[in-house]
Amino acid sequence: MHEMSLCEGILQVLEDQAEAQQFKRVKTVWLEIGALAGVEPSAMLFSFDVVCRGTLADGCKLEIVDQPAIAWCMACGDNVEINQRYDACPRCGGYQLQVTHGDQMRIKELEVE
Repeated sequence: MHEMSLCEGILQVLEDQAEAQQFKRVKTVWLEIGALAGVEPSAMLFSFDVVCRGTLADGCKLEIVDQPAIAWCMACGDNVEINQRYDACPRCGGYQLQVTHGDQMRIKELEVE
């Protein structure tokens, strides 16, 4: 369950930003998670709640924003949406795809006070 360590990393970012931007409490975090990021949303929600207890993000709401997996198809010369790595292109059936989006996780927005 690597989601716990991911949440610890998010909390570190929140603490660093609180110091830099002088806010005292985090109310909501919008977190973008790509379809290929290998993150289980339910484990992320559970871990975030546990990690944030007793911190500036205690009771904070985590909003997960799902991001689609997008790959560049060399044969089509266009971006296509895929379901998983090594999928065939949904247009031409080719396998010359390079993932361009959907394998990352990032904090999109914070609500603070």
